Amino acid sequence: MNQIFVGSRKRSVAKVRVFPGKGIIKINGKEPLQYFCRQELVDLVNLPLITAGVKGTVDIYAKVKGGGISGQAGAVSLGIARALVNLNPELRPTLKSAGLLKRDPREKERMKYGLAKRRKRFQFSKR
Repeated sequence: MNQIFVGSRKRSVAKVRVFPGKGIIKINGKEPLQYFCRQELVDLVNLPLITAGVKGTVDIYAKVKGGGISGQAGAVSLGIARALVNLNPELRPTLKSAGLLKRDPREKERMKYGLAKRRKRFQFSKR
């Protein structure tokens, strides 16, 4: 299997390849904890593997760019889930019920003219 699966979150895009193997995970050529520097983000990346029950049986190689590390972790997680479904279609109901096959639609709100921030207004003075 040499297909590339894409996951995205906020402004981050991850290209993920999954192979049967020994459980190696490389993100941009680094170990997950070395790349993300936070255990909670590494847990987010491992969530599809744990949910599907295939942790330690597949090798994962991901290239991720754009956004921040939190968005990148979410993008890698979605890419892994999509790749696992392609590898074994019987995992789809399990991953879908856990909400791992849905892209998180939340984006940064655009800046509006006449306002201080996205929704914050300048102080109103009647006189």
